[in-house]
Amino acid sequence: MKKIRSIVLAGLIVAGCTIAPKTQNVKFSGALRTMMSGNLEATISLDSLSRKSHLYALGAFENLKGEIQIFDGEAFNTSVDSNEVSFDRSFNEKAALLVYAEVTSWQSKAIPTEINTLNELEEFIEKRAKQSGLSMEKPFPFLITGKVDSLQWHVIDWVEGDTLHTHQKHQESGLNGTLKDRDIEIIGFFSKSHKAVFTHHTRFVHMHFKDKYEEIAGHVDELRLGSNMELKLPKI
Repeated sequence: MKKIRSIVLAGLIVAGCTIAPKTQNVKFSGALRTMMSGNLEATISLDSLSRKSHLYALGAFENLKGEIQIFDGEAFNTSVDSNEVSFDRSFNEKAALLVYAEVTSWQSKAIPTEINTLNELEEFIEKRAKQSGLSMEKPFPFLITGKVDSLQWHVIDWVEGDTLHTHQKHQESGLNGTLKDRDIEIIGFFSKSHKAVFTHHTRFVHMHFKDKYEEIAGHVDELRLGSNMELKLPKI
């Protein structure tokens, strides 16, 4: 009996500790700072992850020749072909940068209408994640769904041989534009410890998107939320 009680007590002590839930096992390959220094080589093959049924991921192809968006095991990757966005639903390419996690279940949180800007959204995500029991010591994925007021995007198509990398040039290389009043789904990753690794040096989030009709997908540069939008966090 004493042994059983000891095991139960140990379990309660562990349960009371701040331990990142399994769903926060975010993994990444490559780093933004490496790409900004001019190294655009592949760091991982997408094929190595193709059998993960609940995979969520974002990143950039090797040589910065396109954007990676994977939702629940389905690829919506995009590149530029003849000045148009081209979709690649396969796992045949390699990535210079990839951030990914497996999430089997999500919990939804309505985003208040007063949350509009990207800065406000970052603060809201952090607040709700803490309330949901997610550890701020570990990165975590999130989804955003609904109709945005506006979303500035780009699909990178880096010029071979160009060694001068800036954030602005990354946004302007390839195709870019602004969506208005469009239903979208965003895959994002939040971290307070990975600036210049998989979030930009001024942000705690990195986000990619696809629109409802799968006509466009790519990197989110700026965002103004609409009404009736939802934030989805991994269910613990």
